[in-house]
Amino acid sequence: MIVPSTIKARFSGFLGPSSGPVGPGLGDRELDGKLGGGFRTGALHEVFPAAPGDEAAASGFALVLARRMLDPRKWLFWVRQDFSALENGDIHAAGLLELGVDPGRVLTVHASDALGALRASAEGLDCKGVGAVLMEAWGKPNVFDLVASRRLMLAAQQSGIAVIALHFGMLPHPSAAETRWLIATAVSPSGENWGRPLFDASLVRNRHGGCGRWIMEWDPDNAIFQTHPERLAAAPPHRPSEAAMEGIRQAG
Repeated sequence: MIVPSTIKARFSGFLGPSSGPVGPGLGDRELDGKLGGGFRTGALHEVFPAAPGDEAAASGFALVLARRMLDPRKWLFWVRQDFSALENGDIHAAGLLELGVDPGRVLTVHASDALGALRASAEGLDCKGVGAVLMEAWGKPNVFDLVASRRLMLAAQQSGIAVIALHFGMLPHPSAAETRWLIATAVSPSGENWGRPLFDASLVRNRHGGCGRWIMEWDPDNAIFQTHPERLAAAPPHRPSEAAMEGIRQAG
């Protein structure tokens, strides 16, 4: 697909004083309370793997987070940087269906580099039929700086559409994002061979409340989350240390 070579004039502005409106809740009262009533649409949100090996979990979480924000009548605009697609594999319709995502409502765009991914994501926000934008990028090129995130945040505000930025191969860095999530694979309870997707999710940045960590279960039939704090004891052993987590919280 062709990646647009220009960015709309409004994309060159800066972040305004207010964030996007409160959108639908994630489905869990405690979590929605932390988020100030619900997940903000018209805002930029970031998702990172908690550690190497957690890329698949982070991808799944970003996807269902976008699905939660999506009007079923509209499109999910998924921008994939070419290197990310090579590293993480292609999108499979059967996998989307298992997560409650209609493959027929997913529009994928491939970008050759990070700048192309930013441009394509901004252009996606101009499309009336788009209900959420998922930008999947790899590495830490200079284009992913604080100014770029402010511009993307402003574009999201003006469109009223949520942008989920899924980052691989980089550590969290200063940005204008509304929320920042670190996602790891969650361990299923003993004896449970197959069930709903579970995510070990740490909310390490939140402009409208406190942070926290939950085992989040995704219900694909109803497109909502449910938290299970009692399952945290079964979390994987490769979680970042508290000192590392504090550094991530202070990353901006």
